[in-house]
Amino acid sequence: MTVFTINDAFIRDLSEIVKTENIKVNEPLNAHTYTQMGGNADVFVTASRYEEVEQVVKFANEHNVPFTLIGNGSNMIIKDGGIRGIVLSLKRLDDIQVEGTRLVAQSGARIIDASREALSHSLSGLEFACGIPGTVGGALFMNAGAYGGEIKDVLTEAVVVDREGNLKTLAAEDLDLSYRTSNIPDNGYIVMEARFDLKEANYDDIKAVMDDLTFKRESKQPLEYPSCGSVFKRPPGYFAGKLIQDSDLQGKGIGGAEVSKKHAGFIINKDHATATEYIDVIHMVQRTVKDKFGVELEREVKIIGEDPES
Repeated sequence: MTVFTINDAFIRDLSEIVKTENIKVNEPLNAHTYTQMGGNADVFVTASRYEEVEQVVKFANEHNVPFTLIGNGSNMIIKDGGIRGIVLSLKRLDDIQVEGTRLVAQSGARIIDASREALSHSLSGLEFACGIPGTVGGALFMNAGAYGGEIKDVLTEAVVVDREGNLKTLAAEDLDLSYRTSNIPDNGYIVMEARFDLKEANYDDIKAVMDDLTFKRESKQPLEYPSCGSVFKRPPGYFAGKLIQDSDLQGKGIGGAEVSKKHAGFIINKDHATATEYIDVIHMVQRTVKDKFGVELEREVKIIGEDPES
């Protein structure tokens, strides 16, 4: 494991960019993920302005410090060894504005809230997102989608901070959005805001669609347990959940982590699971499906951080 030393001078210099109360040392990350798992962050920084994000990136570059961004932790697993360096949270950048048929949402806003804001203005296009638990930034990162819709259908522009800490505006086509992927991670972009082009529609019609999708989600997904959501991408010609179900894996687990009996595509933290146990269940599912059907299940969820010290 890489050792990273935090000292008073480092924190003092960082506090010239971000208020001291928004800097936490050795912060437990299980409080910042949907799975309620994961080790500690060396330094956890919560930004509240775009300028802070730009300056923190430049600070990390100048000090040769590892740098990791997290949203609301809905589609990631943080390993039990935690994350070295600076972990940056954008959860306070959560403003949503509507201008005509254009909806502009900051990265830390929940995509569910963006969907609801669109509804309140009788705007159609984000209904599919009414049950996606992630942030707007996370939704762009993986081109999130559900029930036949996805981010690339309605995104027009994104404001990002690049690896050097510079703010820039990109057209949607510059992000190479495709099934559950984009070039955002490869380019090291930090999404600051997204701009969506929506369409005027009847309020009751939009609400009816959202109510139907919400019912489907609540009736089929194991929302009563912590999880990272849908774990695997849909393999060509198959459904991941059906393959897992037909492999008799529902209810099977390791430690406190288990394949959901309610929805085979979900792995739940049923009883104080460690990240190691959760990841081991993922590998178990992948091996079993490969052995039984010859199909490789690719993870949709992101795994980050360090392995625990043995």
